[in-house]
Amino acid sequence: MTAAVISASSPLALRLRDALAVTVLGGLLALPFIGLVTVEEGGALTVRTRWGAWGATLAALFFGRLLLRAALDAWRSRRPARKRAVFSSGDAVLRRAAGTSLLAAALLLPVFFADNRYVIDTATTLGIYVMLGWGLNVVVGLAGLLDLGYVAFYAVGAYTYALLSTQFGWSFWEALPAAGALAALFGILLGYPVLRLRGDYLAIVTLGFGEIIRIVLLNWTSFSGGPNGIGGIPRPSFFGLAFARSAEGRTFHEFFGLEFSPMHRFIFLYYLIVVLALLTHALISRLRVLPTGRAWEALREDEIACKALGLNTTTVKLSAFATGAMLAGFAGVFFAARQGFISPESFTFAESATILAIVVLGGMGSQLGVVLAAAVLVVLPEVGRQFADYRMLVFGAAMVTIMAVKPTGLLARREPTVRLNPERSAAP
Repeated sequence: MTAAVISASSPLALRLRDALAVTVLGGLLALPFIGLVTVEEGGALTVRTRWGAWGATLAALFFGRLLLRAALDAWRSRRPARKRAVFSSGDAVLRRAAGTSLLAAALLLPVFFADNRYVIDTATTLGIYVMLGWGLNVVVGLAGLLDLGYVAFYAVGAYTYALLSTQFGWSFWEALPAAGALAALFGILLGYPVLRLRGDYLAIVTLGFGEIIRIVLLNWTSFSGGPNGIGGIPRPSFFGLAFARSAEGRTFHEFFGLEFSPMHRFIFLYYLIVVLALLTHALISRLRVLPTGRAWEALREDEIACKALGLNTTTVKLSAFATGAMLAGFAGVFFAARQGFISPESFTFAESATILAIVVLGGMGSQLGVVLAAAVLVVLPEVGRQFADYRMLVFGAAMVTIMAVKPTGLLARREPTVRLNPERSAAP
C-alpha cells in the first residue's frame, strides 16, 4: 500500500509545525485583546466574546507565518553562498558614506523643522539613546560583558548633576566632568566584584546592581528626595546666555538680536546632544585602534587566549566598565538638564532593557548599527501612536520581524579594527 506521507523532517512539516506553534502562542496573547471585550450594561461591566474576530486572527497568524517562513527559506536558498574571510574596501566606503549622510541630516534637521517642537524633542531623545547605546556597546559589543544594570550609571550622572546644581550651584559644564568621573568610579566598583563571573551570572549581578541603585534613590529621601525626586534643576546656557525672555544678564535672543522664541532652547539642547554624541563616537573610535580597544575585542573573542598572551584581564574589564559608565554619566547629566526634574521612576530596568536591545538589534560592536537601532526603537513607537491600543502590538510585531530577517542585528558583521595587511584584506 502506497501513501503520501509527509516526513517529519521535511521543509513543509517544519513550516507547518512552526506556524502552528506561532498560532497557539499568538492566539493566547490575542485572546484578552481581541476575543474578549468589556462593555457597560445597566451600570455593570460585562464581558462579551468575539470568537469570529479571534478566529480570523488565528487564521491570519497561521497562514501569515507559513508564507513568511516559506519566503525566508526561498530567499536563503537563492542567496549565493558568501564565504568572505576578508572585508572589501567598498563596504567601508559605503558605511562611511552612510555615516556622513546621517550626520548631515542630523545637522540640518532644525533648519527644516525649526518650528516643530515634537520633531526636535523626538530627535533629542534619539540622541540620548544613541549616546547610551554607544556607551553600552563598549561593554557588551566590544568587551563581550553582558550588563543588564547599565541604567544605574545613567542615574548616577543625572543625580550627580541634580544635587551639585541645586545644592552647590554648579553649572552644567562644571558638573559634566564630575558626573562622568563619579559614574566611572561606580563602574569600577561594579566591575571589580564580578571579575570572575561570565554570561548569565554576570547579567544577574549587574541587574541586581541596577536595582540596588534605584531602590537606594527611592528610599533615601533626605539625600535624593525619594519618590518625589529633585526638581528645579538648572538648564544649560549658551556660554552664560540664558534662554529666557528676561534675565539678570543678557539673554540669548538679546545678544544675537533675535526675537524671543522658546524654540531656541529646544534647538540648542538638540545640538548639544548631537555634539556630545559626536564626541562619544570620536572617543570610542579612537580607543578601538589603541591597545585598550584591541584588548577589549580580544577579551570578547577569547578570555583564556588573552591571559595566555599576557594581557591583564582585570584591567581590561575594569577599563571597559569605567568607560561605558562614564559615557552613561554624561548622558544622565544631559537628561537631568533637559528635563529639569528627575525621579527614580526614570531609571527602571525597562531602560536598561531598551538600551541593550539597541545594541543587540544594531549588531554588537557596530557604531552605525546602534544609530539605526536607536532610530527604530525611538521613532517606531512614535509612529505607532496612531494605532492607539494596538501600538505596542505593532511595535512588538515589527521587532520580531526585524530579528527574524536579521537575527544577528542590522549591521552584525564584525570588521576588524586593525588589519595586518590592509592592501591584501581589501582585495576581493
